[in-house]
Amino acid sequence: MLGLSKKDTTFLLIVIFLTLATPILLQPFPEGSPLAQFNAGYPDLMQRFAIYGIFAIGFNILFGLTGYLSFGHAAFLGVGSYSVVWMYKLLSYNVLPGLILAIITSALFALLIGYVSLRRSGIYFSILTLAFAQMSFNLAYSVLTPLTNGETGLQVYTDDPQVLMSAGAPTSPHLFGIVMNESTKIDVNGWQFTFSNGYYFCAIIAIVVFYLSLRIFRSPFGIMLRAIKTNQTRMSYTGLNARPYTLAAFVISGMYAGLAGGLLAAMDPLAGAERMQWTASGEVVLMTILGGAGTLMGPVLGAGFIKYFENIFSKINDTILHSWFSALPDGLEDAVVFMLHPFIGKGWNLTLGLLFMLVVIFLPGGLIEGGTRIWNLVTGKSRKTRSIVKDSEHQPKPPVHVN
Repeated sequence: MLGLSKKDTTFLLIVIFLTLATPILLQPFPEGSPLAQFNAGYPDLMQRFAIYGIFAIGFNILFGLTGYLSFGHAAFLGVGSYSVVWMYKLLSYNVLPGLILAIITSALFALLIGYVSLRRSGIYFSILTLAFAQMSFNLAYSVLTPLTNGETGLQVYTDDPQVLMSAGAPTSPHLFGIVMNESTKIDVNGWQFTFSNGYYFCAIIAIVVFYLSLRIFRSPFGIMLRAIKTNQTRMSYTGLNARPYTLAAFVISGMYAGLAGGLLAAMDPLAGAERMQWTASGEVVLMTILGGAGTLMGPVLGAGFIKYFENIFSKINDTILHSWFSALPDGLEDAVVFMLHPFIGKGWNLTLGLLFMLVVIFLPGGLIEGGTRIWNLVTGKSRKTRSIVKDSEHQPKPPVHVN
């Protein structure tokens, strides 16, 4: 289906099902339960899962396939956000023109940065992309203030032209009348499921770009990118010039980032220079490595993992901990809360950092490798493989005939 093999088609259908069922899957606990704190099925967080998943998928096309580590992808994220908000100001709140402009402008910006940065490789390439990202941040923050509104951020005002804004049209981001911030809530036996227009809009786009990345991974172009990562010097000896391929991967990756930035502004009509900071570039690197660089689902899992910790663990405070351990004796309860306090609330980064260290040390292939190991353990595949290898070692060797 859609140019995919049977195995890839099954994989894509599973991804589609999981994506569309996310509002249900991320609400495992009823509303009145003490564990409802860990539910993540509310629109703002689900949208971030989808948007940063797109961001990480695009980054993985560059880093996971070619091995070129960019620390400047936040620049494209910011360009995409500014493009969408400018379309709000000039045309209307319809998100479609803004997203188209976000993809185009981020592609042109990536072409410019990539053309210069890809003259170097390794750490020099990474430093160049970081320098360009910081230059972009400073331009947006303090130089190009007529275009970006500086530190205040770009937003829509009542005196903006909005030439395509008709009477009665929604005054918030929408897609031909479908308002992004509207949602439907359904209560079922204590569970509350929220189905948001904005999430499903982002989810459908995420499915499309995931399919495109799947086609890239399986295409001759993707094979060439893997060859660059494996041994670019040996590849050049065959007469092939790697630079057009790396530049194409860089531009495609930048377009993904611009689309993600545009979707952030599609959910919240505001664009600020903070989206261009180096920390945002470092975050997508962590997402990709944590999930599994070079894999299809790894970056998406990494993005969801980090955003979950950022939004769920950061909201846990001492009061919630006391309610969880209230059955313990007072002295023991206070001791447990005291030990857990540095890892929650503002200390969620410490928890994430420790988990990231464990993944890097014990699962170099990321969360995908961990899932594969568990699957092999459950199915007994690893034991079967070892037994086959062991049996083959005891098989008599065929006679060798020498002419």
